[in-house]
Amino acid sequence: MTNLDFDTMCPDEMKRLKKDLDKAIANYDNRRKAEARRDLEEKAREYGFSLSELVDVKTTKRGAVAPKYRNPGNPNQVWSGRGRQPAWFREAIVAGTEPDDLEI
Repeated sequence: MTNLDFDTMCPDEMKRLKKDLDKAIANYDNRRKAEARRDLEEKAREYGFSLSELVDVKTTKRGAVAPKYRNPGNPNQVWSGRGRQPAWFREAIVAGTEPDDLEI
């Protein structure tokens, strides 16, 4: 292994070295994961399965969020408080209405 003298390196050289090192580490990790995946797929085939049949991967889907605010001018318009503010909510706030006054 080469000894590096950081005291003689300029910041650009150190940044370039760090970038190269980060890339090398990521590549190493990716190679090891691919190797592990191949080994596991081979072992699963020995038992007559595919790896995906053995690994129970469930995606978690978030449920609907209950509405938190209601438009007093149109009770059918509600907002959960997440995501973009609806126009009616923004307009009410600009007009001086407090968000607490719009809560359900």
